[in-house]
Amino acid sequence: MQRIKLRDVRVFMAVAEYSSMGKAAARLAVSQPAVSKAIAAIEHTLGVPLFDRTYQGVEPTMYGRALLKWARACVDDLEQGVREIEFLADPSAGEITISTTEAMTAGLVPAVIDRLSQRFPRLAFNVMQARNIADQYRDLRERTVDLVFGRIGSQELDDDVKVEKLFDDPLLVVAGASNKWARRRKIDPADLMNEPWCLPNFEGWVRSQIAESFRAKGLQLPRRTVASTSIQLFTALMATGRFLAFLSGSTMRLSGARLGLKVVPVDLPTSRGPVGVVTLRNRTVTPVVQLFIECAREVAKPLAKGQ
Repeated sequence: MQRIKLRDVRVFMAVAEYSSMGKAAARLAVSQPAVSKAIAAIEHTLGVPLFDRTYQGVEPTMYGRALLKWARACVDDLEQGVREIEFLADPSAGEITISTTEAMTAGLVPAVIDRLSQRFPRLAFNVMQARNIADQYRDLRERTVDLVFGRIGSQELDDDVKVEKLFDDPLLVVAGASNKWARRRKIDPADLMNEPWCLPNFEGWVRSQIAESFRAKGLQLPRRTVASTSIQLFTALMATGRFLAFLSGSTMRLSGARLGLKVVPVDLPTSRGPVGVVTLRNRTVTPVVQLFIECAREVAKPLAKGQ
């Protein structure tokens, strides 16, 4: 270990990321021979090849993949240590990277960021919007984010992650304030089958729960007029007064009025899914991450009581 330099490890990680020594050299602002020399030095020290050379570039061997796994953990721990020292030197500053989905950025995530940034104006928040829950957990395990904040996907859980459930978030039928159905007191779901719907365009927890709600009433899933994962698209279409969609209860409570949306009182069983914070079990939680988790608990508390 005394013969492996941290600088060479960073070069190795860059080559693995870009699958090219030339691209890694450009990213690190060094010469390509310097990159080749760093890789050769590690391979000589370990006595095994780390990359296979192909016409498209390079790809890690089984030895390279093993080293990459632990190199990420090692470098990440060092970066976490530097961030903690920075926080101890100046508790009002720091940075956190959050993985979430667009559904959560419509209400819950901005509520936490707003409250925390008022207390600590110099905190910086990097919000990474994943397409689905599986992508969130992949980013967490690759240590490109500090935590996952949003719906908890049970199929993605394993012993390497730590889960803190904050509350159960329901799925609600919503519409623009001018929609005719938003002015009714009680609606039979069969009456909405031919309305224009905005629904998720891939199989996942939300889509499965929506389908289950309609099946419980002896109905098929309504035909999708618009299929997307974009909440921004859904809210823009609902603002026309024509479209219906499903949104989380937390989004409606925190942002429903701002978005000009109302809950449609349709007689459907309410599906609830756990929302919380997920971190890597064996990864050091920095003080800034701990501040975010504590603030998330505060924001979630009235949401849990309101259920």
